[in-house]
Amino acid sequence: MKPAPACYPGRAAIDAYGNGGFRFAGMSHRGSILCLPSGIYAWAVTEAEAISLDSLDAAIRERQALELLLLGTGRTGRLPSPELRQAFAEFGVALESMDTGAAARTYNVLLAEARPIAAALIAVA
Repeated sequence: MKPAPACYPGRAAIDAYGNGGFRFAGMSHRGSILCLPSGIYAWAVTEAEAISLDSLDAAIRERQALELLLLGTGRTGRLPSPELRQAFAEFGVALESMDTGAAARTYNVLLAEARPIAAALIAVA
């Protein structure tokens, strides 16, 4: 699955989340997002059960620049499938799953530390 064109071409902290979207870099985006080293992209995933290798293809393509992928799974934390965990282990990228709020906050802290991270964040109402 190819991501939509970048909403923002580069890295930026998440300023706010909720109401079905996110604010970052002085912009507002409705829907879920992928925060990758190359930019912040719209992400079509709306529920944790839909997170798959296919939906994370853009992150997989950038795996050489990553040590960690944070999964924000909505209002509650959900574990990714064993297949997804295994694939990311084989890629050498740690996969951490938590609710979207915790993932956005953790992303901001690690981004400020200039860590090689990415985040896949499901929008919450």
